[in-house]
Amino acid sequence: MIIKVFNDKIQLGEAAAMQAANIINRAISERGRARIIAATGASQFEFLDALTRTPGIDWSKVEMFHLDEYVGLPITHPASFRKYLMERFIEPTRMTNYHLLDGEADPREVCRRASKAISAAPIDVAFVGIGENGHLAFNDPPADFETEDPYIVVTLDEACRLQQVGEGWFAGLNDVPKQAISMTVKQILRAGEIVCIVPDARKAQAVKNCFENEISPQYPASILRTHDNTTVYLDDASASLLKPQTIAR
Repeated sequence: MIIKVFNDKIQLGEAAAMQAANIINRAISERGRARIIAATGASQFEFLDALTRTPGIDWSKVEMFHLDEYVGLPITHPASFRKYLMERFIEPTRMTNYHLLDGEADPREVCRRASKAISAAPIDVAFVGIGENGHLAFNDPPADFETEDPYIVVTLDEACRLQQVGEGWFAGLNDVPKQAISMTVKQILRAGEIVCIVPDARKAQAVKNCFENEISPQYPASILRTHDNTTVYLDDASASLLKPQTIAR
């Protein structure tokens, strides 16, 4: 695992987008297409903005999968991750091959269909973030490190739901759905490369827990340390609690 630290999230987003573009273009060059996993949330704003503005990517040859979605939330809701991806990724790139998780459909059937689609061929790169509670996708602590299923239905813990309120997606805790469809930890780790984008001071404790404590379901994103091709992008704020030797890896 490589940790890179930048002065701010603008620089972080541009650097992560450069690596992402290189991975996508290399996959297209070698295999004729790229299969990617996209994250959402406030932490991904600058990265997705930079990536969608990067010239030279043939988005018609990119197939995109969705990390997670709230159960029962319509696509018209401001917090819908389908809405987020449509507005911030799919429409700007004019991508045509994508798989969105329908939060209003039967969640187990959504998991079945998405699992079948993502298992059809290898994933080139997963773009992920880390939650304030250390979650990876919506795998809150203690995360399931064992299931082989690509997608599962999860129950969201209070810390995760409070983060969504704090980011302004919901008016209050009672408005945040209690369940979500999430890509599993093992499915994320199946990606050929992982680009983890984690800006902001509010993520500093989670970053420290995941990268300086033991690898444990209590710190879900700590599992990224077991992947051979993970690059973590931090800014000065999110890296502020790390020991210098951690960053130097």
